[in-house]
Parts: sequence; structure tokens; C-alpha cells
Amino acid sequence: MPGMWWILGVAAALALLTAYLTWTARRVARLHARAGSAARALDGQLVRRAAAAAVVAEHHDVDELYTAARLALDAGPDEREAAENDLTRQIRALRLALGDPAAQALVTTSRRVALARQVHTDLVRDALLARGRPLVRLLRMARRHPRPAYFDIVEPTVPVLPPAPAAPTQREPAAALDAV
Repeated sequence: MPGMWWILGVAAALALLTAYLTWTARRVARLHARAGSAARALDGQLVRRAAAAAVVAEHHDVDELYTAARLALDAGPDEREAAENDLTRQIRALRLALGDPAAQALVTTSRRVALARQVHTDLVRDALLARGRPLVRLLRMARRHPRPAYFDIVEPTVPVLPPAPAAPTQREPAAALDAV
């Protein structure tokens, strides 16, 4: 009977170890999948921003902005960060008015790029931390997944001019009665 407890104890320890290793391997795979999805989402937002910048450049006849937008759209993987940084500098040099729908679309897409970049950075950091754990390295759990990389671009903020103040309107009769 005492030998039976050893066997049950070893079996329970093996079951717990197997469960932990399976959970760790799935977590590593999930983090890499999420980092890949975030990279694709960031890429989509960058394409939308470059397209919106090209539209603004056409509406306002800004050749430098149009050129930077085209370069960002046509850039290969090795030159993408530099092209996006150049586009960000060109966008920052503009003074956009909120009343212009094309400018509003550019502001919106730039905000989405900033959000997508933050999500991508967080997920890449988490995946790299998971890859760096000793057990993951020892058992090579991340060998099937490409190493995620950060996408280092300047924060894509856009300076916006406030809308022109509206002309004062006459008070409506109901509002005038309430004021009395």
C-alpha cells in the first residue's frame, strides 16, 4: 500500500506538470497570434492614414504631403518605418481646419494609428516576455513562431485648428421667456 501512494503522487505531479506545460505552450502561441493580428491591424491603419493624407494633399495642393503619402503606400518592409515617419512629419507640418471632411478623416485615421501602434507595442512586448521565460527557452516552445518586432514610428499626432466660431444667432422666443 505505501508504494501505491508514491505512484499516485508521481502520476499527479506528472499530470500537473503536463497541464502547466500545455497551458504555457498555448499561451505562447496565443500571444504570437495576437501580436501578428495587431501587426496586420496596424498595417491597415497605416494604409488608411496614407490614403487620407493623399486626399488632403490633393484637396490642398500640397505636393510634399502627396509624395510622402505615396512613398508610405509603396514602401517595402525594410523602408516602411522611415516612410511612415516622413509622412508623420509632413502631416504635422500642416495646419488643418476641422470643417474640412478630408482633414477630419486624416485626424481620425491618425488617432487610430496611434491606438493600433500602442496595442501592437503592448502585444509584442508580452510575446517577447513569454519567449524569454527560461522554461519556454529550454523547451523551445516559441520555435514555430516568428519573432515579433516592434514598429518604431513617431507618435502620429495631428495639429488641428479649432473651427471658426459660429455667428451669433438670435434667441428663440421660448428661450427668451425662460430667461425672464
